[in-house]
Amino acid sequence: MLFNTNKNREPAVAGQFYPSSSSTLRNELEELFDGAVNVKTSQPLRALISPHAGYIFSGEVAAAAFKQIPANKNYQNIFVLASSHRYTFGGAAIYTEGNYETPLGEIPVNKKIGKQLLASSSVFTEHDASHLYEHSLEVQLPFLQFRLGNDLTLVPIILGTHSTGICKKLAKALRPYFTPDNLFVISTDFSHFPDYENAKLADQLTADAICKNKPKKLLKAIEKNKKKKIGNLATSLCGWTSVLTLLHLTKKRDFEFKQLAYKNSGDSRLYGEKDRVVGYWAIGVYEKAVFEISPSEKQEILQLARNSIARFLGEDVKEKKPKRNDNSILNQKAGAFISIYINNELRGCIGGFAGNKTLREMTKRFAVSATNDQRFDPIEPSDLDNMTLEVSVLTPLKKIKSIDEFELGKHGIYIKSGLNSGTFLPQVAEKTGWSKEEFLGRCSKNKAGIGWDGWKTAELYTYEVVIIKDDQEKTS
Repeated sequence: MLFNTNKNREPAVAGQFYPSSSSTLRNELEELFDGAVNVKTSQPLRALISPHAGYIFSGEVAAAAFKQIPANKNYQNIFVLASSHRYTFGGAAIYTEGNYETPLGEIPVNKKIGKQLLASSSVFTEHDASHLYEHSLEVQLPFLQFRLGNDLTLVPIILGTHSTGICKKLAKALRPYFTPDNLFVISTDFSHFPDYENAKLADQLTADAICKNKPKKLLKAIEKNKKKKIGNLATSLCGWTSVLTLLHLTKKRDFEFKQLAYKNSGDSRLYGEKDRVVGYWAIGVYEKAVFEISPSEKQEILQLARNSIARFLGEDVKEKKPKRNDNSILNQKAGAFISIYINNELRGCIGGFAGNKTLREMTKRFAVSATNDQRFDPIEPSDLDNMTLEVSVLTPLKKIKSIDEFELGKHGIYIKSGLNSGTFLPQVAEKTGWSKEEFLGRCSKNKAGIGWDGWKTAELYTYEVVIIKDDQEKTS
C-alpha cells in the first residue's frame, strides 16, 4: 500500500481486523453497540482506554468503551494515543501530511495542533512510517465514526518510546489540550498469551492499578505480573506507554477511572481457545463528581436560605430543627454563595469558603448577609413574594502551582496576596465570555486589589461549584 497523492493515511487493516465493506462494517458496529453496556453517570467523560484487536475478539469490549461517549457530543478534537507495534524511536509521531481514511469515510486530521506539538517539544517527531501499517490506532476510528459521525477532528499520535521519562514529557506537552472540549482515546490490549484463568488474574491486577490513577502503581503492577512467571505471558499491557502518558495527565487531579467491560480472546464465540489468550479492558476516565446533592437536599438548602431571610426581615417563620443525618450535605463542611434576585434582577450576592463551618451554617449566615449587600438597595419584607434564590455550593479550596491546572468555566479562582484576596465564581466566565487571562486579571485587579498582573506572583486556589436554582416556589 502506498500513500495517495494527497498523502491521506489509507486503511491498512480493513478486511483483516474489521470488515472492508462500509455496509458490513456499519452493521457489525451497530450489533456491537446494541450489545454493549452503557454506564449511567452525569460525570463528564474525559478519556477512554479501549482494545485494538480484531473486532471478532475485542469488538464487544471496545464498543462498551465508545458507548460511553454522550450521543451528539461535539468534541473539538479526538486525540488517539497508540503505542507502535513495528517501530521503536525516542518519542511520539504525529501525522500531519493528510487525513485518515476508513471504509466509513475520511476523518480530518488537525494538522495545526500536530504542528504546534511538533514545535513545542522535541519528544514529538514526524515518523510517517510508524503510522503506515499501525493497526492499534486505526481500529479505534470506525467506533468513533459510528458514534460521532465524520465531523470529528483527529489528532493521531503513535508512541515509539519505551522510556517512562519520555512518557512524562509527552504528558506535559499534551496537558494544555487535556480539556473538557477534547476527548483522549488510549489504545491498548492487556495480557498477551497466558492461559484463560491467568489472563483474568493478571488483567484485573493491571486494571486495578490503572484505576488508582498513579503512574508508579501501574509500573509496579506490570513488574508484579512479570515476577509471577506466568506461562507464556509476553506482556501485561502492550500499550503501556500510552496508558502511562494518560496517568501522567490525570494524576493528582480530580478524575475517576471506571472499569466498564472485560473479556479476553478465550471468550470469542468462534475462536475461543483457552490455552493462549489476549486480554481486553474498556476503562472510562471521568471528572469526579463535585458533590452528590440529592433533589431533596437541594430543596432543603433553598428553603433554609429562604426561611433565614424571611425570619431576619421579621416574618413569622419557625426554624425547623435539623434531622440527625451525618451523611447530609448540609452537615458537611462546604462554602456557599447566596444570590438574591427580585423580579429576576440581582439584589445581593455574598458568600465565602467553609473553613470549619458546615453548609447549613454557611447558608443561613450568607442568606442574611446578602439581604444587605452594599452594592444594592436592602431587601424589604415586601420583596419576599418576588424573590428567587441561587445557592452556589463550593468545594474546598485547592492550591495550584500553574494556571494549566485552572479550567475556565469549570473552576472558580481565589487569589491571595498578603492580606489581599478576591474570588470569581466559575459561572462568571460563562456570563462574561472572558478569556482565562481576562478572568484572572480582572479578579486580581477588581476583587483582590493587587493589579492586573498581581495574580502572577500571588497564591492561587481553585474550587468547583454546584449551582442550585430556585424554581420560584413560594414559602409556605
